[in-house]
Amino acid sequence: MKKILYTAAIVGGVIAATPALADELVIGVSWSNFQEERWKTDEAAMLAALEKAGATYISADAQSSPSKQLSDIESLITRGADALIVLAQDSSSIGAAITQAINEGIPVVGYDRLIEDPSAYYITFDNKEVGRLQAQAVFEQQPNGNYIFIKGAPTDPNANILHEGQLEVLQAAIDSGAIKVVGEAYTESWQPAIAQRNTEQFLTAADNKVDAVVASNDGTAGGVVAALSAQGMQGIPVSGQDGDHAALNRVALGTQTVSVWKDARVLGQRAAEIAVELAGGKALADVSGTTEWNSPNGVAMQSYFLEPVAITRDKLDLVIDAGWVTKDVVCKGVPAGQVAACD
Repeated sequence: MKKILYTAAIVGGVIAATPALADELVIGVSWSNFQEERWKTDEAAMLAALEKAGATYISADAQSSPSKQLSDIESLITRGADALIVLAQDSSSIGAAITQAINEGIPVVGYDRLIEDPSAYYITFDNKEVGRLQAQAVFEQQPNGNYIFIKGAPTDPNANILHEGQLEVLQAAIDSGAIKVVGEAYTESWQPAIAQRNTEQFLTAADNKVDAVVASNDGTAGGVVAALSAQGMQGIPVSGQDGDHAALNRVALGTQTVSVWKDARVLGQRAAEIAVELAGGKALADVSGTTEWNSPNGVAMQSYFLEPVAITRDKLDLVIDAGWVTKDVVCKGVPAGQVAACD
C-alpha cells in the first residue's frame, strides 16, 4: 500500500497542509453503526475538519456487526486509507484488523471507544468523570432507596469505566445500606429496546419499588423512561449522556434528570485533525494535548481526553447558547414557567 509523505501542522486550531499533497490524503472512518443520534453530529465535524485539510473522507457502517466491521476495515485499507478512525463495535474482536492496519503503516485512532492496543491512539471524553457526573446528579435527587444500573454494552470497555465512575459516587451509600441495588445489567450494543426490556424485568421483580435508575447513555435512558412511563413512574431520577436532542427534551420535561453533554463537534474535529497529523508521520506521543493513560488492563495508551458537562434542568441554556440544539427542540411540550431556559 502506498504511503504519503505529508506535512501537516495545527496553527490556531486549523490544519495547515501542503496543497499538492493534501489532496492525496485519505482518512477512513469505520463506524460501528448509526442508530445513535449523535454519530451523525460526529461525522459532520470530521467532514468539516478534513475538508479544511484538503483530505478525502471515506467511511463504512458496520451496522452493529463485529464481523462486518472487520471486513469494513480491510475494505477501507484497500480503498487507500492513509489513517483510520475506528468506532469499535466490539473492542475485544477488533484486534486483528487493527494489527493489519498498523503492520501496513496505517495509523489508527480509536474513537470514543477504547481499543486496547498501544500502537493505536485513543480519543474520547473523560468517561470516568461522565460516570461520576451521572451518579452525582441522580444521588442529589435521590440519596437513598432502590437503584437500578443500566450499563452499556458488555463488549465496550467504556461501559465498565463509566460504571467505575458511578460507583465512586455511590459505593459509600451502597455499603451503608442507604442505597439498595435491585437490578444491574449490561445493554447489548447499547440498544434502547434492550435497556427497556431489562428495566421492565427489574421493575417486575421489585414490584415497581424502584427509586432511581443510573443509565449510561441517552439511548438507554430513553428505553428506561419508556419502561417507567408504562408503569406511571416517569419522573424518578434517570441519568444519561451524549446530549441527544430527545434526551435534552426529557430533561426539560423532568423525565430524565441529567444528560452528560459531550460536544461531539469538538471530538469529531479533533479526531480528524489527529488522524491527519498521524498520517503525516507524527508519533502518537507528539500529538499536541496527548496524555499517557493506563487502560483497565494496564495497557499504556497515548490518549486525548475532553471534559464532559452535566446538563440538568437549570443548565439547559448551555446547550442552547452553544448552538448544539434549538430552544424549540429542548422546550417542546414544556409548560410555561417551569424551566428557565424555556421562558
